[in-house]
Formats: sequence, C-alpha cells, structure tokens
Amino acid sequence: MAGHKIAHATLKGPSVVKEICIGIALGLVAGGMWKMHHWNEQRKVRQFYDLLEKGEIGVVAEEE
Repeated sequence: MAGHKIAHATLKGPSVVKEICIGIALGLVAGGMWKMHHWNEQRKVRQFYDLLEKGEIGVVAEEE
C-alpha cells in the first residue's frame, strides 16, 4: 500500500503584530469609553454648580 498524504492544519504560534494591533485597538476603545464617562461626569458637575450659582437649586433643605 502506498502511503497517502493527508492535509493537516499547520498550527502556528501567535502573530505578534496581530496581537499588538488587537491590543492597541482594544485599548483605544476602552480609553475612549472611559474619557466619555469622565466628560459626562464633568458636564453634570458643571451643570450642578451653574444651577447652584443661579439660585435655582440649594444644597440645604428648606425648613417648614
């Protein structure tokens, strides 16, 4: 019997360039989401102090 050649998937190690690109992409996405969170918090704080300065809100409960 003649030996048959069987095509096997060749396992290769991880691609360093691909891993670096994926890491950079994930880092940029996570950093962007974190930055958007901080911008939203900063906007809320700025809006609170603007309303406080205008006298529309107060931080002390009014007595009845």
